[in-house]
Amino acid sequence: MTPEARIYDHLAFLYGVQQADSTWPQVRELLAAFQAQRPVSREETGSPAERLSERDAVLITYGDQIDEPGCTPLQALARFADAQLGGIISAIHLLPFFPYSSDDGFSVIDYRQVDPHLGTWTDIHELGQRFRLMFDAVINHISRHSDWFQGFLHGQEPFTGYFIGVQPGEDLSRVVRPRALPLLTPVGTSHGVVHVWTTFSEDQVDLNYANPQVLLEVLDLLLFYVLRGAEIIRLDAIAYLWKEIGTPCIHLPQTHHVVKLLRAVLDAVAPQVLLITETNVPHEDNISYFGDPLPGTGITDEAQLVYQFPLPPLVMHSILSGSAGALSRWAAGLELPTEKACFFNFTASHDGVGVMPARGLLTGDEIQALVDATLRHGGRVSYKANPDGSQSVYELNISYFDALSDPASSESVDVPVRRFVVSQAIMLALAGVPGIYAHSLLGSQSWHKGVAQTGRNRTINRQKFERAVLERELADPGSVRSRVFAAYRDLLRARASEAAFHPLGRQKVLDVGEGVFALLRDVGQGKSRALCLHNVSGEPQVVHLRLEDLGAPFSVLRDLISGEEISVGGEGFSLSLPPYTVSWLKLCAL
Repeated sequence: MTPEARIYDHLAFLYGVQQADSTWPQVRELLAAFQAQRPVSREETGSPAERLSERDAVLITYGDQIDEPGCTPLQALARFADAQLGGIISAIHLLPFFPYSSDDGFSVIDYRQVDPHLGTWTDIHELGQRFRLMFDAVINHISRHSDWFQGFLHGQEPFTGYFIGVQPGEDLSRVVRPRALPLLTPVGTSHGVVHVWTTFSEDQVDLNYANPQVLLEVLDLLLFYVLRGAEIIRLDAIAYLWKEIGTPCIHLPQTHHVVKLLRAVLDAVAPQVLLITETNVPHEDNISYFGDPLPGTGITDEAQLVYQFPLPPLVMHSILSGSAGALSRWAAGLELPTEKACFFNFTASHDGVGVMPARGLLTGDEIQALVDATLRHGGRVSYKANPDGSQSVYELNISYFDALSDPASSESVDVPVRRFVVSQAIMLALAGVPGIYAHSLLGSQSWHKGVAQTGRNRTINRQKFERAVLERELADPGSVRSRVFAAYRDLLRARASEAAFHPLGRQKVLDVGEGVFALLRDVGQGKSRALCLHNVSGEPQVVHLRLEDLGAPFSVLRDLISGEEISVGGEGFSLSLPPYTVSWLKLCAL
């Protein structure tokens, strides 16, 4: 089925045949207008197998992450990236860089403008000349200060149908809430008070996708982002997109059809662009956003990549408990709908460590242990509202470095650095594309002063840098930042050097004991194999392996970081791993 036929089918599912017949010509006009500006060959591919490699790693950062006198923040970021990240980072995920009114960018006032405090579209174009760019599509909601919502308030067309008004007496008890805040916000309009749907905050007003004009606006927006250099588009909070009173309003079939439609539009005119969905939910719901296999293609019809949300809490549990058992069991059971689907692996982001994805993978006591450690290490805890009116833990707000080590501890700096580095090595070793938050790459600790300034828990992991100060710390070999960055750089270079780490390569979890997360990576046919061993405990571990468990015969293990070689023979071998050690070993054939 052609992308165009898929677009029409999804329109018909969402709006009925009659409305699809009137909407499809408008979609076709959008596609033609885009193609007139950016001709593209259907031979270009949106498959991660062709678009991604072991050399890919994505830096997650705010546009104003780095400040430097005499230039815009986006220019400062580009200069820092050129100086420090060349050869180790291939792509940059710019968190929302548009004018906004709250939530550090996720309450967008104007989808098509660059926040003048950050820079210009020219700055973004220049950054895109050296790094692939990921843009955020914050399309579940928009700021109440936007022209769209102001038009709604004043009764201006077409905006009167862009938002969702609900009578206060409606039964919304089944709606799944990601926040412990009111779902409806009363606003005064030219027609009186209307209670509008606000999933995330009173400043973030949800869009009404039951109106096809909203969908058309969003389609045009995504194509605009492609014209502006986006090679990866992140669909923020996409699981809540479609509202249907009487349902949970999360993961609805209509939401999936909207994502499928967005994918079909890109497949039609920009197949080189990858979609990634951000859905902080349990694993089975999360991977549903890959969609369904497209017959005869080997690819799926929704996102090419999905965030691996269980990974941050599972890795945190492994390090804090000294046991990789839960992580190993989960990783051993990972399945993808096709060989061309791909995970986006991460341990930290601009948000906190979500615990919802860990439910069912960790026990209640184990999750509570994460909460207790977060509070003990100086972090915060955020809650969500449940349908019965109760609250439950939603996420842990703390820098990932501090999540793994108590800042008040008297242990030498070497121990928390090694503890943190092993957590990052696990993420980098897994099949998929690594997403590295700037504060993880740079070994940041929790920013308590920022929380005091804003009163928001998430600020704890959103500190900004002065470039001169940051680079002085990186130049000091004794600093935490320098040690973490140097170790991260070595890991990324090792990963980029071996085809075994291809995002779509194979992985096999090895059972070598609770204290070690062991992974065999390869790309098949004996071309490249890497044995990745991670001691998650504070005790030495001895690993015993049989050669037959590692595939084709080999005689030498070469450490991908140090270059040291170890000869092996007989039926197996043993390795000793000091506490919190990473050992990535290339299996060299006879």
